[in-house]
Amino acid sequence: MKASFDVAVAGAGPAGLATAIFAARAGLATVVCERNADPPDKACGEGLMPAGVRVLDALGARSYITAGDCAPFEGIRYVQEDGSATEGRLPDGGGLGIRRTALTSALARRAVECGVELRWSCPVEDLVTADRAVTLRTPGGAVTAGVCVAADGLHSHLRRRAGLDGPAPRLRRFGLRQHFRVPPWSRFVEVHLTPGVEAFVTPAGVSRVGVAFLWEIGKVTGAVTVESFLQRFPALRARLADAAADSRPRGAGPLAQTARSPIADRLVLVGDAAGYADAITGEGLSLAFVCAQALGSILPAALERGATRAALVPYERFFAGTFRRYVMVCRCVLGLARRPLLRRHALHFLGHHPRLFDHLIKLALA
Repeated sequence: MKASFDVAVAGAGPAGLATAIFAARAGLATVVCERNADPPDKACGEGLMPAGVRVLDALGARSYITAGDCAPFEGIRYVQEDGSATEGRLPDGGGLGIRRTALTSALARRAVECGVELRWSCPVEDLVTADRAVTLRTPGGAVTAGVCVAADGLHSHLRRRAGLDGPAPRLRRFGLRQHFRVPPWSRFVEVHLTPGVEAFVTPAGVSRVGVAFLWEIGKVTGAVTVESFLQRFPALRARLADAAADSRPRGAGPLAQTARSPIADRLVLVGDAAGYADAITGEGLSLAFVCAQALGSILPAALERGATRAALVPYERFFAGTFRRYVMVCRCVLGLARRPLLRRHALHFLGHHPRLFDHLIKLALA
């Protein structure tokens, strides 16, 4: 088994596999080490915004995702407690809801086609950085590379191991997701709102929707289950009354995570490992894809310079600008969600000015 590569990626989620594909297509010998035995699932809203859809097409993986596992959506519909709804359309042809396991499987297939070596059941236990190389210690032996890409998720142990953890955010929000076997009733992602909790409904196939609940610690009392959250949304509960569960409930959190920097000598953070604000805007996957594409274009030149921190600064700059916009949008939307009276007035106003709402969405995604 080969032991030396240009790029070693820790984590075979969408961010890690996308980075591996772009790296391999740039002519770099690339390996992906994944701790699970097959493509991992996790709590995820499973929506790709237009920028993410463009990157998915650029990756060449979209043709491997069937209609049973994906569904297009035109925009976002906010549903308030009184049943009133406000819709905003996405630019550039809209977004795509994709079952996460199907997305990851498609990316894994595409990665192998591009020459990436995938190692399943291969957790990265430690990382040792030396001059012009980095060594990943795994149960199957050491893997040496010019650079390591840490794509090991929200609570990245490689980020912590490298001393790149940022301060813990004060706002502690959590998510819980489950799928239901029912045809999507809307070509919009629906966001149902009630004080303290949001419910996101994403079409994820011709006969499947994913339902994700987001809430803040201290705002919810009692049991934290899918059924207890559905009790807070009677209209949504009625929609799903006869629908069979199509997955196990999965939770995630605390959602907000920070990194002091997404780079160090011969180490790059990508995806949730590089930092995460909140799921409320549905941009996590798209942000990961856009940054993976940028990183793939930067890696060849960085490796020629030894993949030092200085050589990786172009990625840091790209990430900082992209992440800054994402955080700003998250804070604005969260600010409204946490103030029900202001949120109700704002959405009622935008409901009477749909072209303004469309324009604001386009600005938020720019």
